[in-house]
Amino acid sequence: MTRIIMHGCNGRMGQMISEICREDPDTEIVAGIDIADTKEQSYPVFTDIMECDVQADAVIDFSTAKAVNSVLDYCMARKLPLVLCTTGLSEEQLKKADQASESIAILKSANMSLGINTLFEILQKAAKVLAPAGFDIEIVEKHHNQKLDAPSGTALALADAVNDAMDQAYAYKFDRSKERKKREAKEIGISAVRGGTIVGEHEVIFAGKDEVIEIKHTAYSRSVFGKGAVEAAKFINGKEAGYYDMRRVVAAR
Repeated sequence: MTRIIMHGCNGRMGQMISEICREDPDTEIVAGIDIADTKEQSYPVFTDIMECDVQADAVIDFSTAKAVNSVLDYCMARKLPLVLCTTGLSEEQLKKADQASESIAILKSANMSLGINTLFEILQKAAKVLAPAGFDIEIVEKHHNQKLDAPSGTALALADAVNDAMDQAYAYKFDRSKERKKREAKEIGISAVRGGTIVGEHEVIFAGKDEVIEIKHTAYSRSVFGKGAVEAAKFINGKEAGYYDMRRVVAAR
């Protein structure tokens, strides 16, 4: 049984993870942290993380960037493993997380979905076969119209995974409208679509002579990220200090 403290428990993802854990016999949320204690929970909720004295095995953080410093301080003081899911961290905060990983286990990934992180492995195998055979590589990602960054961190991570599998690094091409010329052979095109309520869709296209292979992942709800975070908490429970990612979780299954 992995005992979890949910940081950001009253947010949309925090509530979703609470529901996932209620149905998972191998996990239990033993405490929650949220600045707004406005919802009924089956576990104690603290508005100040430093006041939480509940025994736990790991912390899942789905909060806001401005709250990350305090959760890092708390986990270091309590020697608790941390699943860090909050995005939009500053360079200073990323550096602090790096320093914290010297004393505690921290798991952080561009995307918490088990499916996406399995896709990384599939793409690397495909790239090793298809790229040397002259296949062009393109990535198209789609998200809702409220997403601020483009391309997505996941699209960049997919491109990095493909590049890691090849002997020679390919350049990334984000905008073809700025120049009129043929596509370079050794580049990965990355395109972003923003519209409606699309949760997340990533497609990697290998286009060769007279054949095309498309590998695609679609998230139909944000629960896939919550499920991944819970699996990450199970994985990181008891791990030594260091940085981990979801690809390690997939590899251990």
